[in-house]
This record gives sequence, C-alpha cells and structure tokens, in this order.
Amino acid sequence: MFNGKNILITGGTGSFGKKYTEILLSKYRPNKIIIFSRDELKQYEMAQDFNAKCMRYFIGDVRDNQRLKQATKDVDFIIHAAALKHVPIAEYNPMECIKTNIDGAQNVIEAALENGVKRVIALSTDKAANPVNLYGATKLASDKLFVAANNLVGNQDIKFSVVRYGNVVGSRGSVVPFFKKLICEGVKELPITDERMTRFFITLEDGVNFVLKNFERMQGGEIFVPKIPSMKIVDKMANEFSNQDFAMRYLASKVINIYSTEVEKIRALNSKLSELS
Repeated sequence: MFNGKNILITGGTGSFGKKYTEILLSKYRPNKIIIFSRDELKQYEMAQDFNAKCMRYFIGDVRDNQRLKQATKDVDFIIHAAALKHVPIAEYNPMECIKTNIDGAQNVIEAALENGVKRVIALSTDKAANPVNLYGATKLASDKLFVAANNLVGNQDIKFSVVRYGNVVGSRGSVVPFFKKLICEGVKELPITDERMTRFFITLEDGVNFVLKNFERMQGGEIFVPKIPSMKIVDKMANEFSNQDFAMRYLASKVINIYSTEVEKIRALNSKLSELS
C-alpha cells in the first residue's frame, strides 16, 4: 500500500515518527517520506540515521497554515503526530497548547483538502476520553475535527481517521525513561502518585503497526482504539527494573496525611474559638 507513495509525518522527529520511518523503510518502498517538524537540530540528527534517497526534511510548524499547504503538495498520506502532549506544560501554557493541538489540527485538515491528500490519520490519546485536563480536552477537540472533516471532502477521495491509544513505552518524556533516568542518577525512591494508579501501555512498534494496519482498513470517520490491557504503574516499574534496587514513594498518601493533619488543627482551633466566645 505504501510502495511508491508520498508520505508526510508531522512531528516526524519524535519517537513515533522515527519508529514509523524505520518500519516504512524496512517493509516498503515509498517514493518520498517527508519529515515535517520545527526543530532543526532534531531534523539534523534524524537525517544522520535516516538518509535514504526518499527522505525529505521540511522545517515547519503545524500552526503555519501556508507552510503546511506547501509541504503537502503531491502527498498521498499524512500521519499527524505533532502535538504538545505533556500535561503539566499544557496546563501552564494553555494558549500555546490550543494553538498546536487544535489550530494545528485544523491546518492539517485544510492542507489535506486543498492538495487532495488521499488518507490522513491523526494520532490521539486515551486522555481524550472523558478528559480531565487541558491536554486531553484539546485532543478530544482535535479528534472531533478530524472525524467531521469527512463531511467536507465533497467529491474528492479523501479519508480522515483517528488512532487513539495509551502510554507509549519508552517514548520521550514518558514514565519509563523518566524513572530510568532517576535510577541511573542513584535515586532510591521513585515518586508514584498513588499505588492504585493504572495506565494503558503499548510499545512503540505495536503503536506503529496499529497505525499501518488502520491505513489499510480505514473508511473515514473512525476512531481506532487498540485492545491493550491496563496495568498498575507499580507493577510496570517492577517488571521494567526488576534487577534494580529501589523503593516507591507514594505522593498521594503523604498529601492526604498532611491535609488531614491541617484539617484537625483547624477543627481544634475552631473549637477553642467557640469556647472563648
């Protein structure tokens, strides 16, 4: 399906983009793979590892509608992987998160429609289901945009779909490399919010293969979700670092203890004030 095709990956220098490029080059013979991202250093570094004749590297931002339209000329397939994805950063920079995750999604859609791109898959997250933070909310809005874009294609043969999955093991900024870094630095206690906390984990390779499979079967308008088991983070860490000596520090219980102590102090103070009055 990808042989002889022109494929553009937004956010292509990220963990997903690199693995996707690696698998595309190993299994298929695409005419052109366009890596679209805003960081010239990451593009330079990626070009050292992926320097096949079909590779192209475009500096650009998904916020830039005009640049996207230039980059998507003669493109057959788009994988939209560009996003601001770190929850605390999104909360601290809400306007920037909206510009990238929502406005950027709309720009990708408009560029695809203008240039007659055949198929577009946008990557999403389980945090978009019943979102409780800004990142999840922006990805939900993005998902809605891509699904609704199928109503705008007219007579063109263009399909838009979404792939939504959980935490990618080993991706940049995710929990496993973060804890690995702490262990390498000699930290003996890993900070876990709550021992009951669970996540949906998927390997990078499984995530890429899931996207590849859905390019073949998409009809437009689907939100594809893989069947993956949920796992307690404490169990995941125990499996990943079974040969390491570390303990786990549960932050939630400490916060609860602190606040419960403060509540008791306030209650005692109020009781004394009532007696004095």
